[in-house]
Amino acid sequence: KAMQAAGRADIDLVLTGTDALAAGIEQNLWLKLLPDHASALAGVLDKYAPGPRKMQDLAQGFGLEVTYMPAGPLLEYNPAKVADPPKTPDQLLAWCKAHPNKLIYARPANSGPGRTFLMGLPYVLGDKNPQDPINGWDKTWAFLKQLNDCVPYYPGGTSAVMKELGEGTRDMTVTVTGWDINPRALGIVPAEFRIQAFDNMTWVNDAHYMVIPKGVPKEKLDVLFKLMNFLLEPAQQAMTYDDGYFYPGPAVKGVTLEMAPAHSQDVIRKFGRPEYAKLLADRPHVQPLSAQAMVAAFQKWDREIGAQKSK
Repeated sequence: KAMQAAGRADIDLVLTGTDALAAGIEQNLWLKLLPDHASALAGVLDKYAPGPRKMQDLAQGFGLEVTYMPAGPLLEYNPAKVADPPKTPDQLLAWCKAHPNKLIYARPANSGPGRTFLMGLPYVLGDKNPQDPINGWDKTWAFLKQLNDCVPYYPGGTSAVMKELGEGTRDMTVTVTGWDINPRALGIVPAEFRIQAFDNMTWVNDAHYMVIPKGVPKEKLDVLFKLMNFLLEPAQQAMTYDDGYFYPGPAVKGVTLEMAPAHSQDVIRKFGRPEYAKLLADRPHVQPLSAQAMVAAFQKWDREIGAQKSK
C-alpha cells in the first residue's frame, strides 16, 4: 500500500490468503483480472474443481485461486492429557474451565485456524445469520466471551500455538487440516496427537490466491499472466500437496495424490488422517465470509475478545 501511495510498485505478484485478499479488495490495492484480462487467462474458471470454483468467487475478479483447503474448524489435542475430547462447543467450554490455560488459539486476523474457528462457530451454534458477524452472531460472540475466561492469551500467529502444543505447555487448540498434518510431519507436534470435529460441524473452506498489485507496468503483466496459467497446470498443481501444509492443496480438476512427488505421497500417507475422507464427504461445506464481513469480524474480535488479553 505504501509503495502504491508513493507511485512505485516493486512487487509484481502476491500469493495471499483470504485475509489479505479481503483487505486488499477493500483498500483497492489489487488489479482487476477478470473480466478485464480474460483473453490472457482464457478458460481459467473452467479449470477449477467444484469446491475451489466457489472459493474463486470470493476474489470478485481481483485474484486467481491457486490452492484449496477444506479447512475446519477442528480441535487438536494431546491424547495423553485429554481422555474424552469435546464434541460440542458446550463440552469445549466445560473442558476449558476445568483445565484453565490449557486451551489456546491465535488471533483470527493472523491465523487460518483462528479465523476458521471464528467463522465455523456460527454454524455449529445455530446463529441466525452465519454470514453476518455484526448482526447475526449473538451466540458466537457470547460463547467466545465465556471461552475467553479460561484462555491464557492469544498468540499473534499459528506457529506459536503449535510450538506450545508440541512442547506440552497447552493440551488443546483449534486447527485445520493442513495445520494438523504439517506440524506433525515436521516434528513440531507429536505424531500421535489427535483431532476431533464437532458433532454438527460445517466445513469452512480456505484458499490461497494470486493477485497483482495495481501499478505493475503493462510489459510485466503479459509475463505474469503466463506464470498464473502455468501455476494452474495439473503438473504444477500436484506440487501443492507438498508436506500437507494446505491439505489437500490442488484447486484444479483431476489432480490426485498419485500425481504428486513421492515425498508428498509419503507425508500424506504417514501423517494424513483416515477420518478426513469421511468427514469431508459427510459434512456440509461453506465459503468463508465475504471480504467486507471478514474484516468486520476480525475487528470485532480484536475489540471485544482479543483486547482483553493479547500478547
